Amino acid sequence: MRLVYFGTGTFALPALRALAPHIVLVVTQPDRPTGRGMKMQPAPAKLVAQELGLPVQSPEKTRAPEFVARLRELDADSLVVASYGQILSTAVLESARRGGINLHGSILPEYRGAAPIQCCILEGRTETGITLMQMDRGMDTGDMIEIVRTPIGPDETYGELQDRLAIIAADLAVGWMPKIVAGDYPRVPQDSDRATIAPKIEKSEAEIIFSKPAYQEYNRFRAFTPAPGPFIRTTQGFLRLHTVRLAEGKAEPGTILAVSPEPVVAFGEGALRLVEVQPEGKRRMSGRDWANGARLRVGDRL
Repeated sequence: MRLVYFGTGTFALPALRALAPHIVLVVTQPDRPTGRGMKMQPAPAKLVAQELGLPVQSPEKTRAPEFVARLRELDADSLVVASYGQILSTAVLESARRGGINLHGSILPEYRGAAPIQCCILEGRTETGITLMQMDRGMDTGDMIEIVRTPIGPDETYGELQDRLAIIAADLAVGWMPKIVAGDYPRVPQDSDRATIAPKIEKSEAEIIFSKPAYQEYNRFRAFTPAPGPFIRTTQGFLRLHTVRLAEGKAEPGTILAVSPEPVVAFGEGALRLVEVQPEGKRRMSGRDWANGARLRVGDRL
């Protein structure tokens, strides 16, 4: 097999490693400024490709004629796409004999788009999966080849679920790519009437709001951990939340219900226990250490 692999984030890494012997080119997003210093950093998939000794390209625009010409020169059997970050043009998809195969992090046609895993957790779903699909010009609209389903744990975060789904995706790719290259695979059209969209996540969506039900904001915490990072606003600034748990209690939203063994904060319905936090501009610490440093008492409002 001759495969061109399009991937950028950590979700793409297990399949990249598994298919490496057959990959003739890895395509990732260009280096981007990240972190506090906003230094240019390569995509995780680029680093792994270099580690594996695979050729890498990171074009700003995949539809550029010179890049499409390069793909055609490779004479690939198929493109494999996982967490790449751009919709591929018809010219790109047609550069390989079997077109493009996508590893999508949801049970299609639900959660088409950039953030299927996060949106699924945010909405409190208890099941998700990986859809192996034939790509077309639309956004995750192509025919389905196979779906593998998996439950979502009640405390499972985006990062944890993404890691599990990435392994499922790699297994699917390894099992199906020889059949796909041979042209021996099913194609089941999606029911577009059941389609839902999972748009790109904005950092502002990670704010935890006291006036809302605790179970709803716990889903928000899970959906945005570890990235972009859930936070609350307090009278002392932003507080990043690293570990929280559902708790019982009733008071005005934002009221401290307990400070030991960890601080418990009231929400519109129920409460959350702050197990591990990070005050603005400070190190990560236990919720208890933060509460002690902030001199919080039962009845205080955040």
